[in-house]
Amino acid sequence: MPYNVKTDVLVIGCGIAGAIAALTAADQGARVLVVTGMGDLMEGNTAYAQGGIIYKSPHDSPELLTKDIIRAGAGRCHVPAVELLAEKGPALVKKLLIDKYAIPFDQDEKGRLDFTTEGAHSLSRVIHVADWTGKAIIRSLVSALKTHPGIRILKNTTAVDILTLSHHSRNPGDIYREPMCVGIYALNQKKGWVFPIFAKETILATGGLGQIYLHTTNPRVARGDGIALAYRAGVRLINLEYVQFHPTTLFQEDEKRFLITESLRGEGGILIRRNGERFMDDIHPMGSLAPRDIVARAIQDVMLAHNEPCVYLDVRHLNPDWARVRFPNVYNNCAEYGIDITKKPIPVVPAAHYSCGGIAVDLMGRASLKRLWAVGEVSCTGVHGANRLASASLLEGLVWGYEAGRQSSLNIRRKNDYYFPSIEKWIHEKETVDPALIYQDWLTIKYTMWNYVGLTRTSKRLERALHILRELQQEVERFYKRGALSDGLIGLRNGVQTAMAVLFAAQQNRETRGCHFRVD
Repeated sequence: MPYNVKTDVLVIGCGIAGAIAALTAADQGARVLVVTGMGDLMEGNTAYAQGGIIYKSPHDSPELLTKDIIRAGAGRCHVPAVELLAEKGPALVKKLLIDKYAIPFDQDEKGRLDFTTEGAHSLSRVIHVADWTGKAIIRSLVSALKTHPGIRILKNTTAVDILTLSHHSRNPGDIYREPMCVGIYALNQKKGWVFPIFAKETILATGGLGQIYLHTTNPRVARGDGIALAYRAGVRLINLEYVQFHPTTLFQEDEKRFLITESLRGEGGILIRRNGERFMDDIHPMGSLAPRDIVARAIQDVMLAHNEPCVYLDVRHLNPDWARVRFPNVYNNCAEYGIDITKKPIPVVPAAHYSCGGIAVDLMGRASLKRLWAVGEVSCTGVHGANRLASASLLEGLVWGYEAGRQSSLNIRRKNDYYFPSIEKWIHEKETVDPALIYQDWLTIKYTMWNYVGLTRTSKRLERALHILRELQQEVERFYKRGALSDGLIGLRNGVQTAMAVLFAAQQNRETRGCHFRVD
């Protein structure tokens, strides 16, 4: 591989948002390079999305969907963004996912799309592929990425930093130019060397930040890389305090949390205590289908009040044959732990699930730094406000991925004056990095965020977290400057920076709203 790589559009990440952005830009003639730190293109948050994606059922309307999103978002939503999603989203589902990429969404006995209900929706409007919708979507999109003649893919390649004029240009006069992104420094994980990738337009689609918490539904790659990259480049970030905790993940001692889709409750599943008590009916009019933040805190309160390690999701009253077919992913994963969901209630606990905040973008996905875009969970369009409506995230990724891909390629066709500075070569350090230190530092991040910046927050907890994380970040930066660079070391640096960004946002916002719950 040459030392300098140049492309028209650089897309970092390949979930639904990144894949759609890359495919859309390439369809319009742009040369596209997709960079991912993964070896397997399926290993991102999209593949873990079980429930479904919002579409338009026969009795639905953009106005009704807008109302539901704003209500779930606790009044903090950016209304123009919500209206854009409600107007364009269903049409793009039809145009791209159903017609172009042929996602095999479930149908009823009459051959019509099967709609289900999820929390805080006023009617059934979510379409699905059993309970592994995200995997079905991304499998088709990855196949399209691999076969598109206008797209190159670099796997096992980690974004190190965003290249900007003010931080990386060798020309001192460039500091007086308009701040802009010109690409990234990237690490070839297998060879261990860093090289620049120059791009006319750069689209961040790096996903979420769930790994900064002890309990999460997110895969290992969701460590906040894009947030940290943007933070160091001076890009505007908003709403990071609004971290949504999914109410129901499978509880097994010392095991990774497995998401129990909200569709189970949409189809009639009931939350109960160990003694069979239905506790949600007295807490919210929607009972077990209340907005996620309310359900998650209610579960935590019940666990603390009764000194119980979990609560239970009961679906034993549903038709067992139907349940096995409708939820094969949940059924099989629970069966691995000896739980037959048609005969036993499922032990569940909350876990960090989705970041409602991120890189501030406009209605086309443009960030505050020129030539930089952000789409998907790493971005903040304002659609989700203080609490995301179920199954809205895949739709948001689809809409803004399409808009960013379309607009970035249009920009390239309109102008030829893209400036690229001369930059310094990367200096490779050689000090051996002890993996035990990385592992321990990650535990510190995870426990600190879970205990002090989690479901409920107080000023004292946040102050304690600041003391711990500030000291850790200083140590990690010293570690980073001396150590031989690796994906693990980059991830640790990004993880602590992202944790600090979430903490700062939580400290600054003293108002309890949605996912951000201040008990003081």
